[in-house]
Amino acid sequence: MSISSDNFIKLLKNHSFYNVAGVPDSTFGELFNKVDEDVEINYYRANREDTALGLASGISISNKNCCVLMQNSGIGNIINPLTSFNLLYNIPVLLMIGWRGYGGKPNDAPEHWIMGEKTEEYFKMLGIPICTFEDSEKDSKQIEKKLISELGSYDQSPNIKALIIKSGVIL
Repeated sequence: MSISSDNFIKLLKNHSFYNVAGVPDSTFGELFNKVDEDVEINYYRANREDTALGLASGISISNKNCCVLMQNSGIGNIINPLTSFNLLYNIPVLLMIGWRGYGGKPNDAPEHWIMGEKTEEYFKMLGIPICTFEDSEKDSKQIEKKLISELGSYDQSPNIKALIIKSGVIL
């Protein structure tokens, strides 16, 4: 099942995420358009994931929530800033990662198979908490409830967290 981009954005704003940095991709296609059109959200377009992470981290230092929207193919670009800045200085950022290549072969294009299989492992290796959004949610209300829970835990204890979201979960 899925959640609409409009409802997703509403939940973000309910948890004071009025700042979003990201590298557009097809996994979140319509979400990027809606974020860009929302007059209450400051959307910072980046050409690379490490740039988006840097923007989000700067906003976080000013005690404002910011999330990064990116595709898992860009995880390699954020490893160094995550380890040498965010983790080292405990700079909280919510990472929302589109999960290309989910399940590995034969899903998606071949260039996404390996990263699709390894996405969760990168964050586990770094000790970064993850929550996955896959096909296990039976309906949009369950997805919303799960997302509200994750955003609520971020509110209670801001830290680096990765929400890994399969294509089609957000429409």
